[in-house]
Amino acid sequence: MSEIRCVANPHARVGEGPVWDDRRQVLWWIDVKNPRLFRYDPRSGDNREFAMPERIGSVALRENGGLIGAFMGGFAWIDSETGAITPIADPEPERPGNRFNDGKCDRRGRLFAGTMDNAEIECTGTLYRLDPDLSVHVMCTDVHLSNGLGWSPDDRVLYYTDSLRRTIWAYDFDLATGEIDHRRVFARVPDDAGVPDGLCVDAAGFVWSAHWGGWRLTRYAPDGQIDRVVEMPVPQPSCPAFGGPDLDVLYVSSAAIGMTPSDFAKAPDGGGLFALEIGVPGLSVNRFAA
Repeated sequence: MSEIRCVANPHARVGEGPVWDDRRQVLWWIDVKNPRLFRYDPRSGDNREFAMPERIGSVALRENGGLIGAFMGGFAWIDSETGAITPIADPEPERPGNRFNDGKCDRRGRLFAGTMDNAEIECTGTLYRLDPDLSVHVMCTDVHLSNGLGWSPDDRVLYYTDSLRRTIWAYDFDLATGEIDHRRVFARVPDDAGVPDGLCVDAAGFVWSAHWGGWRLTRYAPDGQIDRVVEMPVPQPSCPAFGGPDLDVLYVSSAAIGMTPSDFAKAPDGGGLFALEIGVPGLSVNRFAA
């Protein structure tokens, strides 16, 4: 494994959701609570910033260009040149205290994204699927803090994280229909290892989970056993994602929220974006099919 490098540090309050754009060879990522969209270019080192009008939980690439985002107020298109947003749909107008969090697209170009109580107290979250025809479908309810998603390389398993339950779930996934079934525990994270946050899946089918408060990434084998632990130089790593021309660079976002001067003395790059090579490539990023 290579050294862990901080490649950009905008001191994100809650840096999240890195997504590699293979067409432009840049990495998109966000700051949820100081709502910003970032475009990091590894060739120049530039980390361009776009202000967002409200809290943003995740972004995904579009097949037709630009981005789609999951916001406090629902789904919206994002202009990748100006950062301007155009609303699509709000599936929860009756729950103004909820917001969207993490989201990703499956191989058929459907966007899966979940909601959560913005105050992180009530269990009011739902996992939704937004289809390319812009119809919205409920996948599951009773979600406390909706978080990391990813699919196995054969698209037969969906991994889904509920952070406040400290659990990564596995579901049977039907690629043809986009339906999920047979939920079971994939991994539970003990109290001393942080809270499971964002995740990604590598080409060998192993799951990489960022452990908020745990100073680490954990690589889980397909059977849920811990394969490897990577110690991070920040206490709140939030989400890993593979990028680079060969998808062999693991990018990891992090958060600075709640960090004290003493914390920053130990981890001055809190809220930064990190990169490392871990010896295995990732899977190609799926785009929203619209």
